[in-house]
Amino acid sequence: MLSSILAASLSMGLLAVAFAVLLVWASRRFTVQEDPRVELLANLLPGANCGACGFSGCSGFAKAAVEGKAPADGCRAGGPGVAARVAEVLGVAAPAGVTRQVAHVFCAGTQALAKRTGEYRGLPDCRAAELVSGGGKACTYGCLGFGTCVEACPFDALTMGPEGLPVVDERKCTGCGICTQVCPRGVIQLVDAGRRTFVNCLSPLPGKLVRQVCQAGCIACNICERLCEHDAIHVLGNLATITPELCIACGQCSAKCPTHVIECRREEEAGEALPAGAGQAAS
Repeated sequence: MLSSILAASLSMGLLAVAFAVLLVWASRRFTVQEDPRVELLANLLPGANCGACGFSGCSGFAKAAVEGKAPADGCRAGGPGVAARVAEVLGVAAPAGVTRQVAHVFCAGTQALAKRTGEYRGLPDCRAAELVSGGGKACTYGCLGFGTCVEACPFDALTMGPEGLPVVDERKCTGCGICTQVCPRGVIQLVDAGRRTFVNCLSPLPGKLVRQVCQAGCIACNICERLCEHDAIHVLGNLATITPELCIACGQCSAKCPTHVIECRREEEAGEALPAGAGQAAS
């Protein structure tokens, strides 16, 4: 009886040793060697894992970049500085023309200035409200104001202002673009950091219809176009449109705009956390 037990124990022990040796051999034989550049790139990235690059976090982007499936400037949150370092690690030319971008809210229709068609009683989410008669806001092109963008921002660069519009802190904004993706009306867009003049309205409706729903909308009066000495602003499709490359931010258009929808920040204000319209010139 004792010999049977010893034989069984010995057999089990030998099997265990054999399986251990087999596992060691298999792990060495089938281990996929990861390119050391993947870890290096992952350490260079912001580490926010925001997913704005289209991959599963920073490690996913790092692996894709090494495999040639992602461009060197694919990390929006990192901006041009990170893009240059990624290119250096990959041994490719640094991306040309990469500029830092930040989010901007193209709407000045505060709670006091934008009319409402009713009271929305549902999920406090802009996407849900858009499905229910536009959340009760009369202007179908303006910010719904439920703060979905604020909740989605992984960098705490967005807050809800006291007048019911989101406020962008450009010092924290990385230009990842997540807020632009969750906004159902496209009110938030990415712009070059340092830009100082904006038309905070997206409504293409005639001025008469705009006035019926919002006191802060563009009414296509053409005053701004006539005033601009640099041919930087034109009314296209009932909406004033600025060519940033031509604009010198003199503030004339903002000062004379009858609805104060044109925002012109002072140079020292560029990059600060400003509510919509805070940088307008006095009229």
